[in-house]
Amino acid sequence: MNTVGVALMAAPRPPLPGYDPEVWRRGEAGWVHSWDMSTGVDGPGTRFVMFTAGCPLRCQYCENPDTWTPLGGQVTPVDDVLARVRGYRAALVAGKGGVTVSGGEPLAQPRFVAGVLRGAREMGLHTALDTAGFLGHLATDEMLGDVSLVLLDIKSFDPGTYKVVTGRELAPTLRFARRLARLGKPVNLRFVLVPGLTDDPANIEGLADFVAGLGNVERVDVLAYHRLGVGKYDRLRIRYRLEGTEPPTWDQVEDTRRRFAERGLTVS
Repeated sequence: MNTVGVALMAAPRPPLPGYDPEVWRRGEAGWVHSWDMSTGVDGPGTRFVMFTAGCPLRCQYCENPDTWTPLGGQVTPVDDVLARVRGYRAALVAGKGGVTVSGGEPLAQPRFVAGVLRGAREMGLHTALDTAGFLGHLATDEMLGDVSLVLLDIKSFDPGTYKVVTGRELAPTLRFARRLARLGKPVNLRFVLVPGLTDDPANIEGLADFVAGLGNVERVDVLAYHRLGVGKYDRLRIRYRLEGTEPPTWDQVEDTRRRFAERGLTVS
């Protein structure tokens, strides 16, 4: 995959006093961490990517710990987001892309995200939801009706490993994956290969069997663990729990891709 991206805005941390929680509850505004334009990573074509702030998971390899809480973002009205998207619409259409809502975890702010997705679809744009699926129960069928593609990140298929990686339970994510299959919603699966953590062959093959049985997964992206976000942990004074863990080798990544491909899945 090739990436062409440049950060368009990194939101400052706002003070919480004075913020009306009712505005957030109604979905008229939400916590936005930053914006980006990318190609080939966050869905098909050229994408306008909105990163939300706030996430219930604490993944050991997370490269953006600054998105874990709302304090990492800025309160932004839906109308402001859509105005920004509208300014890029011609480029998105020309690049055969659209809008991706990522995070953090977008489903931590379901009404706000639903408003953004609906507005983007009303502009005739392709939409993608990038989620870990743990809060999938908060995504209404109406919201998912405005989603063209779900980028679903399943951290592990082994429940114990999933808990170690994220601090949360696996079952809600698998329920969401099955629900997406019942709805016939197209999914691109993302799996991060971390040596000594998610690389057990039984874990990989269990996930591959599960995904192959869903029938709606169009592509599997096997992503190699990297250490690009370590500096953020230092700045935020958060202990980086994978200190000393090296990225997987090319052979390890290729072996993982092979295990998915053997199930008839398209793998990148």
